[in-house]
Amino acid sequence: MKSAHPAGHPTRHSHTSATDYNGPLSWKLLLEWLQDDGHISPAARVQLAQRLSAGDSTLPALVRVAGANLMDVRGGAPIDLDWLMAWLAQRSGLALLRIDPLKVDVARVTEVMSLSYAERRKVLPVQVGLTEVTVATCEPYLTDWIAEIVSHTRKQVKRVLASPADIARYTTEFYTLARSVRNAQKSGEVTTSMNFEQLVEMGKHKQLDANDQGVVQLVDWLWGYAFEQRASDIHLEPRREQCVVRFRIDGVLHTVYHLPQTVMAAVTARIKLLARLDVVERRRPLDGRIKTRALSGSEVEMRVSTLPTAFGEKLVMRIFDPETTVKPVAGLGFTARDGERWQELVAQPHGIILVTGPTGSGKTTTLYATLKRLATDEVNVCTIEDPIEMVEPAFNQTQVQATLDLGFADGLRALMRQDPDIIMVGEIRDLETAEMAVQAALTGHLVFSTLHTNDAASAITRLIDLGVPPYLINATVIGVLAQRLVRSLCPSCRQPDPTIDAATLVAAMPSLPGLVNDPVLAQPTSCRAVGCEACRDTGYRGRVGLFELLMFDEAMRQANREGTQSTPDLAAIRAQALKGGMEPLRLAGLHKVATGHTTLEEVLRSTPGWHS
Repeated sequence: MKSAHPAGHPTRHSHTSATDYNGPLSWKLLLEWLQDDGHISPAARVQLAQRLSAGDSTLPALVRVAGANLMDVRGGAPIDLDWLMAWLAQRSGLALLRIDPLKVDVARVTEVMSLSYAERRKVLPVQVGLTEVTVATCEPYLTDWIAEIVSHTRKQVKRVLASPADIARYTTEFYTLARSVRNAQKSGEVTTSMNFEQLVEMGKHKQLDANDQGVVQLVDWLWGYAFEQRASDIHLEPRREQCVVRFRIDGVLHTVYHLPQTVMAAVTARIKLLARLDVVERRRPLDGRIKTRALSGSEVEMRVSTLPTAFGEKLVMRIFDPETTVKPVAGLGFTARDGERWQELVAQPHGIILVTGPTGSGKTTTLYATLKRLATDEVNVCTIEDPIEMVEPAFNQTQVQATLDLGFADGLRALMRQDPDIIMVGEIRDLETAEMAVQAALTGHLVFSTLHTNDAASAITRLIDLGVPPYLINATVIGVLAQRLVRSLCPSCRQPDPTIDAATLVAAMPSLPGLVNDPVLAQPTSCRAVGCEACRDTGYRGRVGLFELLMFDEAMRQANREGTQSTPDLAAIRAQALKGGMEPLRLAGLHKVATGHTTLEEVLRSTPGWHS
């Protein structure tokens, strides 16, 4: 949460200090103050009074005035709710707060006062410290409740100003969530002291209270909240005392809620039940899938994974955006030039195309988006994955099953007998899988796969390290794409950053020759992260891809021949890749910095340095 006063608002006048009035806000009072401060004319006040007197009297005064489409005669800005809140914060002397639900400990704040009390007083606790409780209010001149809270909590009260819309919304959400947790806790019969046999017996009859109404509501809230917050993963993590619920948003984990152990057990059981997993089995990892719908009505698919830990069963849900597989190449973050080169590469009739990068770098998104466009009625697209990331009707997808001795190599061998045109192998992990991929490419198939390497050139040496001879690499590999994801600057609040100039960007990659002549870096329009309501005060919203595309042409094959199987010449491969037009990952990131899409800190954190 962040306190903020938008720039350009008038300072408070001495004759309108916070001590001048004690009571509730009314639209008449707000109009009077707006006129006193010179933001509306007397004529506008009279006209608006006539309109508001016939309006909806149930709406808060601030909302009624904000909906009147007034303009500030002093600054020329529209007098909307955001403007009114900033103005009222200055007038009342209270800090303006944007409530970020991810930063509120709901369990603690809902113990400060009851729901009925919060609704009656139009206040909402947002933070509880050792000696102080922070309470948001939309009625800055009503203070008679403060002494009651001080007496009840034995803590001092710090007031902050928040919009009536936010207070109404989050009062309902926070207390509904707290009630669902209490209901689940009351009905839950699972305790950490139960032995395995007791859990088995209970699971036979009651599914560990997975269908209890409180648990159902809690799981529904969890999913809806995650979709609203643009989370890519939901983590349910057992701890010694309490369990933690965390969301991964734009690559960063945020703690959302703390649950009692009994409630976590019931929530986990509910999710496993919906994922068609064995609710009772807690001794080994399990994988499943769930399909549900967001509030917008769009279908959302989640991959569910469980893992036994010291304090219980940890559960992670990976949320898949249904739009992922229909993104255009430009939507993935490719530059126009690399987009054309990638399209040229995937249009080849046969060969191996490798996508490299660490876990969470967007490899699956790139592969699915590419395969989706190649999967026409004229071709047969087959995949062997571990696990299947997202079910796509246009593909023939096969799941690796180690218990049935169906690994990548075995699955690829079986796919070769299925008359495929295009094959996607989830990952090349060993020589056997690499050899099968080479054979598939040699027999006229287009093969996509992934490797975990730091950059594109290292993929060649990784194959050699696995035992693939250089001559077979030269005969089959046609391209390697390395990629990373970096957080994008929020378009609503980013501001120019004059401290990032051409010299700073060039200095971030000193070992790359010719960088001083780069036209993009020469005239940067860099921006910095600020923070606003749209990005939850992080300064970032969404992520963008960085790509390093190595085209395996004849010159590259010659560079690979000059090495030996035991000592591959990585420097020569990188040097030739540069000559062939490859843009290193860090340089791709610096271009994003220079064009105002991300920050230098993000790029340096996410990309490897260049070593020629």
